[in-house]
Amino acid sequence: MKGPKKQWISLGLLGLMLIKVWVIPLLYLDFEIRRDYIVKNLCVNRNRPQMHCDGKCYLAKKMAALEEQEKRQAERDYMSQILDHVLDFQVQVAIPPQISYKVHSPLSFNYVSPPSARVSADDIFHPPA
Repeated sequence: MKGPKKQWISLGLLGLMLIKVWVIPLLYLDFEIRRDYIVKNLCVNRNRPQMHCDGKCYLAKKMAALEEQEKRQAERDYMSQILDHVLDFQVQVAIPPQISYKVHSPLSFNYVSPPSARVSADDIFHPPA
């Protein structure tokens, strides 16, 4: 059952990618198919035939809206990536990895300096001669 399920998921993702790639060509195709309707009903300059707009204003408006939508989506994706990195960093800082420290017993030395080698503070600190 895992094989067919993976195939459907991959086909779905492929379909989504193809929709993203084919949005602009499909917009042009829609414009060409419905050109007469757009010129008569949706064109901004339909009352001024001397401009010979022929619905290009409608197409330009749709293209600008699509571009703005893609720009907003890119900004959202960028901000979500930044937030993911910031939150991931905060989690790493807030929860440090568990480090085990080995505590060794302190070393002890049994060395005692001979009495003749001891130096007193008066021998070191004295006024200059």
